[in-house]
Amino acid sequence: MDMATQESRDDGPGPCSVITSIEQIGSQWRLVVLHDLQDGEKRFNELKRSTGASSRTLSRVLDDLQEMNFVTRRMEEDAPVATYYELTEKGASLEPVFDEIDCWAEEWLDAGPVEATAD
Repeated sequence: MDMATQESRDDGPGPCSVITSIEQIGSQWRLVVLHDLQDGEKRFNELKRSTGASSRTLSRVLDDLQEMNFVTRRMEEDAPVATYYELTEKGASLEPVFDEIDCWAEEWLDAGPVEATAD
């Protein structure tokens, strides 16, 4: 049995909440865009430059995130037409998660290999 369908002692059968959460936000580009929008509203081209994503990839990711209620889209019709993206309350609630991952990364990713100890 894989972890996603492993039974939880408290919740009965079904996907583990951690696995389900990672499936929603866990793609490389979704994480990059969600993290980038933590700084506030950005235009499509600003996101494209700051994330390094292609227009096609960024458009697909933003559509997915909007559909899942992580971001909102606002269009200004004035010349030039501009599309802005901003985190919803749901998207903004991920900020402490990103902070914790950053703390973990600083401690463990730069630490080098961990040596095994003999018992």
